[in-house]
Amino acid sequence: MAVVDLKCIAISGKVIDECGIHNMPWGESLMSSQYMSRAIELAQRGHGHVSPNPLVGAVIVKDGQVIGEGYHEAYGNPHAEANALSNCTQDPAGSEMYVTLEPCSHFGKNPPCTQAIIDVGIKSVYIGCGDPNPIVAGKGIQILREHGISVTTGIMQEECEQLNEVFFHYIKNNTPFVALKFAMTLDGKTATTANQSKWITNEQARKHVHGLRNIYSSIMVGVDTVIADDSLLTCRIPKARNPIRIICDTTLRIPKESAIIKSAKKIRTIIATCSSDKQKKEDFELLGCQVLNVSSVNNHVNISDLFKKLRKMDIDSILVEGGPTLNYSVIESRHVNKVYAYIGAKLLGGSGAQTAIGGLGISRIHSAVKLADPKFTKFGDDILIEYAVR
Repeated sequence: MAVVDLKCIAISGKVIDECGIHNMPWGESLMSSQYMSRAIELAQRGHGHVSPNPLVGAVIVKDGQVIGEGYHEAYGNPHAEANALSNCTQDPAGSEMYVTLEPCSHFGKNPPCTQAIIDVGIKSVYIGCGDPNPIVAGKGIQILREHGISVTTGIMQEECEQLNEVFFHYIKNNTPFVALKFAMTLDGKTATTANQSKWITNEQARKHVHGLRNIYSSIMVGVDTVIADDSLLTCRIPKARNPIRIICDTTLRIPKESAIIKSAKKIRTIIATCSSDKQKKEDFELLGCQVLNVSSVNNHVNISDLFKKLRKMDIDSILVEGGPTLNYSVIESRHVNKVYAYIGAKLLGGSGAQTAIGGLGISRIHSAVKLADPKFTKFGDDILIEYAVR
């Protein structure tokens, strides 16, 4: 089992830890955190495969020994609890289950996990966090308790909620979770005065971006980025899946010979447009693209309208890797939930050199988009700053 930093503080023989467990004997809290950490580790293996479902991991313990583990492996496949039970090395009757998210209690693509837990005789269930989905919310916990099963909630709650920040936002707000990503030099430039941008950051940082493409279900760029870079916008990580590609193209001017259009029959590609040209639309659809008509704002794709329509298509998250125009449109729409700012250890200068966010800009400081909770990652001399958007 992996060793984890539990960050616990012992007070008068009791423990108050970051998991939200209070007045629990030190040893019990320690083991609960270890088992839940393992469940989180398992859940993360589902990245890129379970959308729009949540990431969930489960660990089953009997007499102090792990006898079963599982996680939600793919959308439509058995849930973490069912996989853990099927992987048990001995009879799970009388055992404890540690699960990152409240077990479901309804019939969907799979039978309710609560019933499976009840049927095998699990005696105690430790839950990381509740499920905000109205068809679950609290019902799973209630059913387990009604059947005499001891339920403890809030085990590493903050970590478990962070694990599913995309799912939680998607369910609570009924819109996709939107992350804005850009790479710039220390002086804020995303390209030289000659419009050269390869490469602002090092290979290690760029590899991390591909990890994000595996996490988020879709990637969004503007047509100018497609024309300038002609990149595939795929995820170059072994065994990972490619994100859905969303191209904002107001007038349908994306070149048909571009790498994205040529691969549209193999990789799902959506073109968001305001064009009423039926012939152009049919041409792109024959090439394998989905053409999505949206309203316009200031002669550009209406981002708010687009996000609403993408939600109806069950797209739960979007990684925006646009140029300055699209980035500003997304910022202006006030739909951004997270920012990934990669900073290359370079200086370029140039008053006309491109910056990450263009557009009209915000005229008053108090109207600026407010960022919070910075996290820092070092890639050699380059760094990544992650921010939550207030």
